[in-house]
Amino acid sequence: MRLTYTSDVWYKNAVVYCLDVETFKDGNGDGVGDFHGLTQQIDYLAGLGVTCLWLMPFFPTPNRDDGYDITDFYSIDPRLGTLGDFVEFMRTAHDRGLRVIADLVVNHTSDQHPWFKEARKSKDSPMRDWYVWSDTPEPDDPSQVVFPDKESSFWEYDEGSGQYYLHSFYRHQPDLNVGNPEVRDEIARILGFWMELGLSGFRVDAVPFLIENVNPKLADPHEFLQDLRAFMTRRKGGSILLGEVNLPYKDLTGYFGDGLGDQITMCFDFVGMQKAWLAMARQDARPLAAALRERPKPPKDCQWAMFLRNHDELTLDKLSEEERQEVFQAFGPHESMQIFGRGLRRRLPTMLGGDLRRIKMAYSLLFSLPGTPVIFYGEEIGLGENLDEEGRMAVRIPMQWSGDGGFTQGEAAPVREVPEGAFAPDRVNVADQKRDTNSLLRWFQLLIERYRECPELAWGDSTVLDTGHHAVLAHRCDVDRATVVVAHNLCDTALDVEVTLAGLERCQLTDLLVDDTLEVADDGTARLPLGPHGCRWLRASPPEVPPEDASVKAQ
Repeated sequence: MRLTYTSDVWYKNAVVYCLDVETFKDGNGDGVGDFHGLTQQIDYLAGLGVTCLWLMPFFPTPNRDDGYDITDFYSIDPRLGTLGDFVEFMRTAHDRGLRVIADLVVNHTSDQHPWFKEARKSKDSPMRDWYVWSDTPEPDDPSQVVFPDKESSFWEYDEGSGQYYLHSFYRHQPDLNVGNPEVRDEIARILGFWMELGLSGFRVDAVPFLIENVNPKLADPHEFLQDLRAFMTRRKGGSILLGEVNLPYKDLTGYFGDGLGDQITMCFDFVGMQKAWLAMARQDARPLAAALRERPKPPKDCQWAMFLRNHDELTLDKLSEEERQEVFQAFGPHESMQIFGRGLRRRLPTMLGGDLRRIKMAYSLLFSLPGTPVIFYGEEIGLGENLDEEGRMAVRIPMQWSGDGGFTQGEAAPVREVPEGAFAPDRVNVADQKRDTNSLLRWFQLLIERYRECPELAWGDSTVLDTGHHAVLAHRCDVDRATVVVAHNLCDTALDVEVTLAGLERCQLTDLLVDDTLEVADDGTARLPLGPHGCRWLRASPPEVPPEDASVKAQ
């Protein structure tokens, strides 16, 4: 039996690459990244092996929140190009076989958006109900404020119309009222517009915030997500919603659609991500192993999205205070590295001290965990951060293409400063790593190639294995009588671990990352040697079957 799947579920074994057009590549020399520059680098992205690009907001904006404060959902920020430039980018990406999704930021607008300007004119404005208003600032919990360094409440008084408006984030970002049918229809039109220009879906920003403020007199707010998903499927089969749902597993599963899988297509695994960092801080795999065992299986056509870092702070809000302090101490002990007391504003390579062995192990772990891997631009070369930038902007620095930066060819300074020292462009850049067979960039290419060759990892049933060593995480992925076994050593000591692989007695285990083979004993046990921070991806095959023929074949 061979596993067969279609393009409608392409996302199940995709490799998603998140980038900010503004900081990726400047194509016209003004110091700001743009679609022209991004289009120039499509071949680089295709060569890396990624299959889907996720674009951070590129819409017109006052830029008080790095583009997440939008004034027009139907256009391109003039600094980044034109709609024509966007269309040319999409054509080039599709020519190289890349899909593209974009941020859907419809929890709120900028207070400079024409909708809000009209809404705040008076209580009788025809667009008044497009936002959420109250005569009094309703009770809210200051501890739940998203940006406690800037805001102390979710409500802001509007002098002109004499009421308070809701803002889940900054006061210059009033919340849209998605309980209003007109607002829902407008959001659907926004999706339809960009899908007509080629998008394959959207990463939905702050999903719980988006639907929790719906008027309680209306139907189940989850119907809004169902309606969006149905609308997209009618327009383009295989389109997806990738949801930012930072909730415990028990609260999160409803966003997939209560077993039906008719709402969010993929949800980020924030719990698994945070437990992975706790495990790496302790050099003890048990926190991550427990999370993987606890994590519910998504509905049939849904998937988990796996990540270790993204464009925001490394949030640690699902850890206890003691656990959070352990991660802080290991990866960001200085207050300047922390943010809001709940996360870190650092990138993975700097948190791991530039130790290439540990960095390679961490990304091997990411690509082999059950789910779709999502990476942030620059991770493939070990891009650092600039702690002189404010807040989350520390990790959103210009991409480093060459020893002199290579982000812009013009006289203007880059939109943000690059790091100095060990992570400066002359030490970390694409050009140098392309020529180095042992570089992180080449490791990423290998991991992506092997991941794409192993549908078992994305499609299989995953089982965490007992190893006898707390520092080692091992799991197996099985589908249609094909198996891949993966092991990672989180500590700096070489270890040999023994695992029991039921049903694989007398099979051969072929290492997919290095040239090596192991044997499974008659009793189903296998001994796996692991170097310090070592990793192994092993394909099981009967002695008489070549390893390449033992894999599940995608058709």
